[in-house]
Amino acid sequence: MQQERYPLCVVIDDDPDILTAARLALRAVFAEVATCLSPETARALVAERRPDVVLLDANFARGATDSVEGLALLDALLRDDPGQIVVMITAHAGVQVAVEAMKRGAADFVAKPWSNDRLLTSVRSAAALGASRRALPRAAQVPVVPSAAWPLIGGSPAMARIQSLVARAAPTDANILVLGENGTGKELVARALHAQSRRADKLMVTLDLGAIAPELIDSELFGHVKGAFTDARADRVGRIQAADGGTLFLDEIGNLPLHLQPKLLTALEQRQVTPVGANRPVPVDIRVIAATNMLPAALRDPRHFRQDLLFRLNTVEIELPALRERREDVPELVAHYAARYAERYDRPVPVLARDTLAALAAADWPGNVRALRHAVERAVIMGGDAPLAPQDFGVEPSGAAPFAGAALADGGGDDLNLERVERRLVEAALRKHGYNISGAAGELGLSRAALYRRMEKHGL
Repeated sequence: MQQERYPLCVVIDDDPDILTAARLALRAVFAEVATCLSPETARALVAERRPDVVLLDANFARGATDSVEGLALLDALLRDDPGQIVVMITAHAGVQVAVEAMKRGAADFVAKPWSNDRLLTSVRSAAALGASRRALPRAAQVPVVPSAAWPLIGGSPAMARIQSLVARAAPTDANILVLGENGTGKELVARALHAQSRRADKLMVTLDLGAIAPELIDSELFGHVKGAFTDARADRVGRIQAADGGTLFLDEIGNLPLHLQPKLLTALEQRQVTPVGANRPVPVDIRVIAATNMLPAALRDPRHFRQDLLFRLNTVEIELPALRERREDVPELVAHYAARYAERYDRPVPVLARDTLAALAAADWPGNVRALRHAVERAVIMGGDAPLAPQDFGVEPSGAAPFAGAALADGGGDDLNLERVERRLVEAALRKHGYNISGAAGELGLSRAALYRRMEKHGL
């Protein structure tokens, strides 16, 4: 299956050959790759184009190896837009520079000369991180966020249980295993757990084990020292060490090769990590959140996964429901994503034909919330002036009675207007929290400013 391509990457490097190599390689991930030779013009370019990922060289002055210019530009880019995703590139990727860049807000780093596999893995993960951040309100994009800024959308009993588990488990330092089908929101739950933890002001470092070639996982996770193997031309800090003081999110933990599972177990038990080729361990202080789409029975099969490692990872276990198990949340999800994509693409919030919500709620959605989100995005982009029918979302009419969630709409006409659905949701949250703006904004997964804008729009 072809992987998603993201709209734009900006590469900033003073070496034209590096820019050419990056442009050719990154076409596999991005529809457009823009390049810039000068740090002086880079800031304006990034502000104007707002790329999905910035690939930023750490050194610009001839002969420089201290990364001062690159780190200064990193700081400036993140001041301009705290949500900007930046991956650092350098020929002098010592552990200190890498950790410093990530502490300042870089999503990752790659050393040049790079392998294309390593580069593409890094930027693809970084772009996915940016996409998940854009799915959240602006207040959730800064390093320290209130817990309510990470919205777990839905008022169904199934989601109420998840929200309760997150609220109880997050403040502890317990390792957590998040289970669920693809598209159910495992990374969003991980970020909610981190945001509500005592480590919220530290990094949450993510490693998607399903997106990395098995032979690269050892170095990605544990790091390596220069000369540890043929292509190890510089020290590289692993994700475990990069997460020191914060949270390590291991997505698709079921893809961790069996031969590396004892090494991870030892690192977690002894709270130290030994990079590939190193003689001395490095102490680390991390909280681990792992996620997998494996069935619980398969995860508990010792032929697939070491049970002692599983016991270390699942101190608390959170199993996310499939969307078909919480159909009553579909109207709220549709309203949320329709409003977001209408704003992103400068389109009007769509009107839905009367039977559309019923059909969307009745659909099976094998891709879960992710599939619903993509369907709403496509419908917002392609929809015209007419009310949107089920077919506009790639769904056949259900023939079912109007879904109970349709009660969110005003009146008894033939169409459901998502503007009215949004107004009802805002009104309900305000009443629930006694018109406390912070409480209502948290309930809706909005920043205070975004809630004020919606109140003004709806005359509330």
